[in-house]
Amino acid sequence: MSAPLPRPWPLVALFTAGYLAPYLLPTTVGRLDSGLPLTATQAGAIGSALLLASAAAGFLLASRVDRTGPRALARLGLALALLGYGGAALTTLVPAVVAGAVIGGFGSGTVTAVAASGIAAHRDPHRVTTLGLLGVSALAGAVCLAVPHLGPGHAQPLAALALTALASWPLTGRLPARRAGAGPAPRTAAAPATRPRPAARLPHLGSGLVLAVTMPCWSLAQNALWGMSGRIGLTQAGLTESTVGAVFAVALGAGLLGVTGAGAIGPRFGRALPIGAGTALIAGCVAVSACATRLTSFATGEIAWNLLYPIVLSYLIGLAASLDTHGRWAVLVGSASSLGTAAGPLTGSLLAAQAGFPVMGAVLAAGLLVIAAPMTAVALRAGRRAPAVVEIPVDSPAVPARRAYDTAAATP
Repeated sequence: MSAPLPRPWPLVALFTAGYLAPYLLPTTVGRLDSGLPLTATQAGAIGSALLLASAAAGFLLASRVDRTGPRALARLGLALALLGYGGAALTTLVPAVVAGAVIGGFGSGTVTAVAASGIAAHRDPHRVTTLGLLGVSALAGAVCLAVPHLGPGHAQPLAALALTALASWPLTGRLPARRAGAGPAPRTAAAPATRPRPAARLPHLGSGLVLAVTMPCWSLAQNALWGMSGRIGLTQAGLTESTVGAVFAVALGAGLLGVTGAGAIGPRFGRALPIGAGTALIAGCVAVSACATRLTSFATGEIAWNLLYPIVLSYLIGLAASLDTHGRWAVLVGSASSLGTAAGPLTGSLLAAQAGFPVMGAVLAAGLLVIAAPMTAVALRAGRRAPAVVEIPVDSPAVPARRAYDTAAATP
């Protein structure tokens, strides 16, 4: 009988804490604009700086999670997020807000790197990813509903990010202090001067590089729209802040349904179909949302887009995780995706300012259709390799990497 799956809640909590900042991007940017003496472009630039810091943390830590230890690194990231976002929420000095957002973003990226590495090493990465997306979608929806009723100012979304980091801290005790086999081999009398074995080269280099190049473009298109969605609803569609917040909450709720469906379907249809067809459908949703001039079209585009976005994202994360069980491609691809996420608000604001929201939507939709093909090709190639991985028994000594990151109680 195979061993039971470990409880994934520490990884789910870290995933939620790390991904919440991008999910709250339109609310955060909109509140920075209205609560501080900033223009819309300046507020978007602060959002981009936050996400760039998150991406930088991922690139720096992609190969260091094992050596530093997941528990210590997760606690460091949560502490930075708490201090950065909390400090930014408590001040109205623009330089201090910028510094706090950057520090908090680096903390979010650190937490995300630990989560991505752990999910890749888990025996059921798609299940953990699905649970994480459910958690972050539900929490972001609740925040979007609550923020309009908590008064004006920039503090509310930043405080939500800080409190989420604080709430995730107790679960880090379930993380391993160091993944098994991460440290250098002990010296013995037979080999007193041997050096630690160097880390293995990244497997599936071509597929990983294609994914690392296309994911920033995919994320940029998503977040260029998401960063401008609030302004589309308020200015072009003529809605109130409460109505826009309600649409966002319903849309994120639709995302919960989408992720639940993706978790139920799992790998039954492979990854290529959800990634390729899903990206094409998202392109259509982007165009509809950007052209919205009334509540019906705005809500339709946003809800349909949020229904599809986490589904495709869950398969993309699973695809990156399947390329390397040590989680290096998952962290690198996730960090590359964060670069696109960071550039999204500024790109969206510049396109909208120069050509208007409908043209912005058309450009983003066209870009998504172009990158759908290479992403689907990577998924097809990885799918042909899948049986060699799936058929390995979980108790076999041939898969120590996946068993080393179990978050259940530590066993000698």
